[in-house]
Amino acid sequence: MNSNDYIEVSLFFEPFSEGRAEIVEAELSGLPYDSFMISEEEGLQPCLKAYIQQERYDARALKLALSGLDFEVSFKADLMPAKNWNADWESRFSPIVIGRDVTVKAPHHTGLRRTRFNITIDPQMAFGTGHHQTTWMMMSAMVENIGAIRGKVVMDMGCGTGVLGILAAKMGAEHVYGIDIDAVAAESAFWNAHTNRVARKFETYCGDASLLQMGRYDVLLANIHRNIIIMDLRTYARSLRAGGLLFTSGFYVSDCPAIEEEAARQGLSLIKSCSREEWACLLFKKN
Repeated sequence: MNSNDYIEVSLFFEPFSEGRAEIVEAELSGLPYDSFMISEEEGLQPCLKAYIQQERYDARALKLALSGLDFEVSFKADLMPAKNWNADWESRFSPIVIGRDVTVKAPHHTGLRRTRFNITIDPQMAFGTGHHQTTWMMMSAMVENIGAIRGKVVMDMGCGTGVLGILAAKMGAEHVYGIDIDAVAAESAFWNAHTNRVARKFETYCGDASLLQMGRYDVLLANIHRNIIIMDLRTYARSLRAGGLLFTSGFYVSDCPAIEEEAARQGLSLIKSCSREEWACLLFKKN
């Protein structure tokens, strides 16, 4: 078995929509899938494609995760021999522009109008490029609170490609840490920080919320599945300095009450909420 071989899982559901695709992605967030992509090729049934290293693929775990959805999803798995994944990703990736504030692009994109903060991302099969509604909302909320980030110590939990942490660094954060349970993601974030010339103040680690004991933070970014957020809220709150901000997303609007309730128990006050399609973003402040 070649460790660079991947399994491509095609997930089918009707009616197909980007919103439903992101719901499926969220349900699979607890499994070691490296990347997701919507496929709408002419003449073929639209689907969500998920990629995972062959040695980590578990069909039973996938079926169990999909059983929690309120709509039916079928899937097929195909072996994808080792290839240049970055070249494949670049051929499909379109630049992301958030107003006049943020542009996220691939290395090969040229001639784009510059915004306040320009970020170049090379995924290396890591999740988090700004395509998801949740990442878009997190970036927007960060720009709205630039004064609370500039000169502060920031932690990006579940950093993926590092796009949120890189934005914080470009906004003037004093130092940024990124943690991801996936070693590929942690390495990808490290190299993306170099590409964006913020590596001197951006450190990445492979691990989980237990690593938050490394220090105390003024700002914590968590764009992760709702179950992980609820489970780790106590750790998040303890790691935040008094008056610190917690930006959260990665969950549906219907999940907000449970998250807000647990946050209140941990001494975190909700100061803003927003939504985009089915997805929500909550901003808390430590009392």
